Amino acid sequence: MSTPTSVAFHTLGCKLNFSETSGIRQMFEKEGYHTVPFEEAADIFILNTCSVTEFADRKCRYTVRQALKRSPDAKIVVVGCYAQLKPKEISEIEGVDLVLGAAEKFNILSYIEGLTQSTGRGVIKSGEISEVNTFVPSYSIGDRTRTFLKVQDGCDYKCSFCTIPLARGKSRSNTIENVLSNIDQISKDGAKEIVLTGVNLGDFGNGTEVIEGTKSKKDAMFIDLIKAIDQHNGVDRYRISSIEPNLCTNEVIEFVNSSKKFVNHFHMPLQSGSNKILGLMKRRYRRELYQERVEKIKNLMPDCCIGVDVIVGFPSETNDDFLDTYNFLNNLDIDYLHVFTYSERPNTIASELEGVVPMNLRRERNEMLRILSEKKKRAFYNRQIGKKGIVLLEEGDDNYFFGFTENYIKVAVPKLNNEVNHLKTVTLGEIQNDLMICAT
Repeated sequence: MSTPTSVAFHTLGCKLNFSETSGIRQMFEKEGYHTVPFEEAADIFILNTCSVTEFADRKCRYTVRQALKRSPDAKIVVVGCYAQLKPKEISEIEGVDLVLGAAEKFNILSYIEGLTQSTGRGVIKSGEISEVNTFVPSYSIGDRTRTFLKVQDGCDYKCSFCTIPLARGKSRSNTIENVLSNIDQISKDGAKEIVLTGVNLGDFGNGTEVIEGTKSKKDAMFIDLIKAIDQHNGVDRYRISSIEPNLCTNEVIEFVNSSKKFVNHFHMPLQSGSNKILGLMKRRYRRELYQERVEKIKNLMPDCCIGVDVIVGFPSETNDDFLDTYNFLNNLDIDYLHVFTYSERPNTIASELEGVVPMNLRRERNEMLRILSEKKKRAFYNRQIGKKGIVLLEEGDDNYFFGFTENYIKVAVPKLNNEVNHLKTVTLGEIQNDLMICAT
């Protein structure tokens, strides 16, 4: 191109979306585009969307409006999960020029070149999700302390409430060889921690082909991946972003316990503590298995941090069903919750179920579990007072660096002679709000 064209990116949603946005940004930079913060004026704005939140449409419209306020003549491109699920709706948002589906978003440069020469609005390029069968590697850059590395995409599970398979397609993975190559590059960029991400991370090994077109058989599973990473000369530490309880096997747990690089932090979605509701959700486990996994982790790693996803207000969830979930979590040795209020999604089995829970009850249940989460987190932090932890130092305020220990405790460390992106051993002191102060 004759003059550098400026492009800005914005991500809605998960760590996987964040890594993919970064990968797309790297494509643009290699072609000579000039990237700028989303809060500044730009020639092109690219919005990577999420379908999980019930406010996907509202957030998308708001973000488009904000971009056009800064640059009324800018081209607006919307990609991601929401773009795959609702391309026509997005194309009708005032100001949107181009909508790209799950496969097309990684060919964005070819569409952009044609777009900048046209005056049309609302162009849709989105194929059938059943045709999406390639894996495109990506990882985040820009934060030199921590990198999100995508190793898996899509999902073969058919949970009755979830639209992710409709938005991202079948489960597919990178190869171990390519993952290790990505790690080498991330290490050169200076990151000290890698967070492994995917839609169904524990299902690593499923898939058809990587972007280069080479065939990949399932001759490697998640345990093989993390063992290979552990033996590789890469970064200092690794974190598993989220893993289904049925795929968080005893072998995986025992390996993390023995590993010097994988940290003692697990995030396992539960969704409900009622076996009745788990059945309606079409989850692949019962609460007894979940409890076994938690007990196994805590027996081997008493200071391990365990996070839980849970949904309240699923159709036909009675008060007794909710109390089953509340009591199960209250008695379980877990350390924090991510609580989601159920919202109806078109084209899902759950949206057709009877027994709709009134929204006021959904919100009340959400609040009860949020309070429980705060109590669990506070109790976990209290048990850590006086213990040592290794903190990866990140930017903070005038007096402190902030950062997380291996077991996901947020810590404030006095600046003194410390440096960002440095791993520092500290003694955990008093609790202030949502973090712990490093004892001096």
